[in-house]
Amino acid sequence: MKKRIGLLYGGKSAEHEVSLSTACAVTGALNFEEYEVYPIFITLDGEWRCGERLEKPASTIEELQFGDDAIILENNITKFLVNESGEAVKFDVIFPLLHGTNGEDGTVQGLLEVLNLPYVGNGVLASSAGMDKVIMKQLFEIAGLPQVPYTYFIRSEWVKEQEAILTRCEEKLAWPMFVKPANLGSSVGISKATNREELKKAIEVALQFDRKIIVEQGVVAREIELGVLGNDFPEVSVPGEIKPMTEFYDYDSKYKDGSTALIIPAELPTEVVASLKEQAKRAFKILDGSGLVRADFFVTADNDIYINEVNTMPGFTPVSMYPLLWQHTDVSYPELINRLIALAIERHEEKQQLHYKKD
Repeated sequence: MKKRIGLLYGGKSAEHEVSLSTACAVTGALNFEEYEVYPIFITLDGEWRCGERLEKPASTIEELQFGDDAIILENNITKFLVNESGEAVKFDVIFPLLHGTNGEDGTVQGLLEVLNLPYVGNGVLASSAGMDKVIMKQLFEIAGLPQVPYTYFIRSEWVKEQEAILTRCEEKLAWPMFVKPANLGSSVGISKATNREELKKAIEVALQFDRKIIVEQGVVAREIELGVLGNDFPEVSVPGEIKPMTEFYDYDSKYKDGSTALIIPAELPTEVVASLKEQAKRAFKILDGSGLVRADFFVTADNDIYINEVNTMPGFTPVSMYPLLWQHTDVSYPELINRLIALAIERHEEKQQLHYKKD
């Protein structure tokens, strides 16, 4: 019997377009002989809409965006899915292909937990902690993972104490500095600052996207990424290197202008690769990860390693780093999707063994 897969994509997020591209790519890799595929589109306004069951892969992202004539989902995301007798049936798995706010931060994961639906990827804790770069770094510190120096603050502090915050950054960190919204991905809102005036402007840009801002010290290093796949006993892919032609790996170089080279596998000493893999597993486990993460590191010329961040729902098109890392680790794109679905079901079945009332 075919498994019913609900593809959940779009979202009220600055990474809405990235999510659409990911969903389009995933439909091209799903085996329609094995799965019944139902598209669930979240508009930029946060409205949930569903289209007809897909009979074949989507060729464009426009096919996955439904107008006002689509079924609008209100309080029950399964209400449109009925059997031949007209009775409501549940999805076997939800595949959240949502990036950024309201999708990768634990919010939709919490909804799916309440609905008791299996879903691909990380749970509430790992998603929310992985999304908030400050919380993530604090957990990495507990795990003993080396990181570059950083500081952080919230909007209300910036409004009242601008000069004190700028001075704190200058005293604690060296130039250049990178300013980031704490809760966003795909390099949205990130700027490089080489002096106080640039730092002030960069903070104002970042505050357009989040109330919490993190400022990190820049480091001269290679950018290395690894994929983690699994639940309790995760596997780690070969490492890959990001070589942006721009000053840093920003949104345009990731998704628009093709100005970034991905080198897989990265040329690194054996002992450095072993250390990267071990640290990627530690990062995954301290977040209580499940399904997948992409772990991002800096490696200096002296082979010092600093963890930068993890991404709990990384870019997932066939040309994105995470699937490419697994392709070079002998896991094809369709096989990767199948494994993630199986991991989702495995984790859900384990949760069903828990007792929720006393004997």
